[in-house]
Amino acid sequence: MGPDSDSDSASNPNGGWGGRAQGLFVKAAVLIGGAVLLKRLTKSKTRWDHARIVADSLSGEKFSKEQASRDPDNFFNIRMLTCPAAEMVDGSKLLYLEQAFWRTPQKPFRQRFYMVKPCPKELKCDVEVSSYAIREVEEYKNFCDRPRDQRPLPEEVIGDIGEHLTTIHLRRCDRGKRCLYEGSTPPGGFPNSWQNGATYSTSELAVLKNNEIHTWDRGFDDDGNQVWGVKAGPYEFKPAPSSSYSDMFSPLNFPPQQFLEKRIEGSFVLQE
Repeated sequence: MGPDSDSDSASNPNGGWGGRAQGLFVKAAVLIGGAVLLKRLTKSKTRWDHARIVADSLSGEKFSKEQASRDPDNFFNIRMLTCPAAEMVDGSKLLYLEQAFWRTPQKPFRQRFYMVKPCPKELKCDVEVSSYAIREVEEYKNFCDRPRDQRPLPEEVIGDIGEHLTTIHLRRCDRGKRCLYEGSTPPGGFPNSWQNGATYSTSELAVLKNNEIHTWDRGFDDDGNQVWGVKAGPYEFKPAPSSSYSDMFSPLNFPPQQFLEKRIEGSFVLQE
């Protein structure tokens, strides 16, 4: 070994090990710090982030076709179509929703506005979804299917927000569950006297991965008996796949008219 090696050894009794150890320590610190930062960035969502995720998940064209195929005695093949309609001054998203039977999408039997925003801070929830009636409901049929220049303007939409119907409080789902958010109306539901002697109604909503939506609306009388709404469980709406022409002639879409009318009466609240 030359003189340089001797002098290095004298000044650093551990040879090159000390420098290597220090380098490894610095790299480990950088990796740990980066992991912590990444975790914070991916974990921390604002209240408005959660509201945006729910609004985006609700939007789009969805069908209950798979559920109707699996259990045709309890569920119809329903088309649910939702799209942005306006944005409120406070940032709340106003969505337009309509539901129709698959074979007659131009004739919706249910039309609503959904207002999506963060839950009030005093409540233990993440997102608040409120439904409202529409004042000039005929002007909104097939709203989402029209070109934007043929829709009511946002300021007109806001002016057409009608009676408040229900409010659902959603919370993030626990890890390991299929859903992203789930919730319901408060205990006791909301006053509702639309049909079959109901005095109040309840609603449940779940937002799942891949923009799947589960909804369950039911009406009850003063004695707690369910008088409208499906009893077997929530409707399961999945984003529309590319449908084939043969689907148009599926028996699911053409039930006998008399049987259809009888089932509708107990399953849905038609347009009020």
